[in-house]
Amino acid sequence: MITDPVITRIGQGVELHHHRGQREAARDLFAQIWDDIGGEQGDPLHVCVLAHSMADVQDDVRQELVWDLRALAAADLVTDERVAQAGVTLSVAGLYPSLYLSVGECYRKLGDLGRAREHLQQARDTIGALGDDEYGQLIRDGLEKLAKQLTSE
Repeated sequence: MITDPVITRIGQGVELHHHRGQREAARDLFAQIWDDIGGEQGDPLHVCVLAHSMADVQDDVRQELVWDLRALAAADLVTDERVAQAGVTLSVAGLYPSLYLSVGECYRKLGDLGRAREHLQQARDTIGALGDDEYGQLIRDGLEKLAKQLTSE
């Protein structure tokens, strides 16, 4: 169970976006949280989760990529101890498949198919960190879709 108040607030923004269709409201909430945590100088777990969520509400794929790359860089600074302390059920390794998938998808949209394929492979290399649950299947389906798109382009 999530015990970290910042992660809980980020979850509220995700809820606004994914379940209520309020993309702009989610983006505004994420921007406020970003300011509250001190931007990239904040807790790496907060930066990672927030930047990855903020990427999803961008209108411009270049901005989406910037946010996802921030999330990926921050993930390198997160420890399993910190993740557990926040009550997040994934390990740090479990963060990477989704991050690599998102970055790969951004590069595909931008027409940089070489980088898209590199990130797809990195996602595949890290997918074993995810369980055989709904989230793991969601990411696996995303990888399959990206692979098919890259084969046809």
